[in-house]
Amino acid sequence: MSQAAPRVVWIAGNMERDECVSVGMKRWNLGIACVALGLTAVTAQAQEDSAYHLRVDSRLIDMSVIVRDARGVPVTGLPQTAFHVREDGAPQTVRYFASQRELPLSIGLIVDASDSQQKFVKEHEKEIEGFLREVMEPRDHAFAVCFGNHLRMTSDWTNSAKDIVESVHKFNKGDHDFPELGPKEERVLGTALYDAIYFPIEAKLASENGRRRVLIVFSDGEENSSEHDLIDAITAAQGADTLVYALRTTENKEDKMNARDRYGMRVLEHLSEASGGRVFDVRKEDSKAIFAAIATDLRSLYEVGYYSNNAERGRSFRKVAINVDGEGLKVQARAGYVAR
Repeated sequence: MSQAAPRVVWIAGNMERDECVSVGMKRWNLGIACVALGLTAVTAQAQEDSAYHLRVDSRLIDMSVIVRDARGVPVTGLPQTAFHVREDGAPQTVRYFASQRELPLSIGLIVDASDSQQKFVKEHEKEIEGFLREVMEPRDHAFAVCFGNHLRMTSDWTNSAKDIVESVHKFNKGDHDFPELGPKEERVLGTALYDAIYFPIEAKLASENGRRRVLIVFSDGEENSSEHDLIDAITAAQGADTLVYALRTTENKEDKMNARDRYGMRVLEHLSEASGGRVFDVRKEDSKAIFAAIATDLRSLYEVGYYSNNAERGRSFRKVAINVDGEGLKVQARAGYVAR
C-alpha cells in the first residue's frame, strides 16, 4: 500500500447568486444593492448549507516486521498487543495486524549481469531455484530483472521457479532479447544498480497491495550508470514497504579490496538496513545457508499497519520506530517513509 499523510478535501454544495444587470446610470445604485444582497445570501448559505463538509482520505501505513531474539532467531506467535509504534516520536494506534504467512509474497529477483558478476549467479543458479521453490506457495509469485547499464525483464510475474532461473540463465548466455525497464537512452558505463532497485519497485512492486514485497539483489554494490541515486532507491523501497535482501558478491578477496569494493559494501548495507532487509557476503557464507536464512525470515514476517496522526502534507521523511514487549527482542523493519 502507498504511504501518505491524510489528504483533506473540501466539497462545497451548489450555490446560486442573484444576477443583477445594471442598464444605464439610473439603475447603477439598484445593481449595487442587488449584488450586496446576493453576497449576503451566499454568506448565510455557506454557514447553514449542510453541503459543506470535510472529507478525510487517510491511507494505511503498513510495515513488514521481523522480530528476533538475543540469538538472532526470528520470533513468531506474538500478539498484536505486543507491538508499539511511534512516528517521529508520537505514539500511533495499530489498526491492522497480520502474522507469519497470512499474506502472499511478491518477490523480485534483481541480478547484476555486468561482466564481473555473471559467474556468481551462474555458480548459484541451483540454489536460487531451490530457494524460490522452498519459499513460494501457489498464491505467491516472482519476477526477474537482469541489469548492466540497462534493465531487462527476463521473467514477468510467475509462480514457476524453474522458468525464472531458466530466463536468467538464458540472459547470461547472451540472449538479451527481453523487455526493457526504465530509460532507453544511450549509456556508456556498465552498472545501473540504483535504477535496478528503483524501476522494478515503481513498475512492479508498488502496486502489489495486500502482499509482502521483497527484492533479492545479487550485486557487488558498485554503481556508475543510473539516473537515480541511492536516496531515490531507498525512498522507493521504503515507500512501497519492500524488503531488500542483498547477496554481496565482491570479486576481490577481503585483503585485496579497494575503495570501490568498500563503497559497494556500504551501498548494499544502507539499502538493506533502511528497507528492513539484510545483507549477506557470498564469499564468507554458504549460499544454501543464506537462502535458508532469507526463507526463514519471509515465513516469520508480521504486518503492522496504522493511520498516521500527522496531518501535515509534503514530501517529508517520517521516522518510524517499532518496539516489542519481551526481554531481548529486537525489531527489523524499514526506518520510515516519505509522506506524499
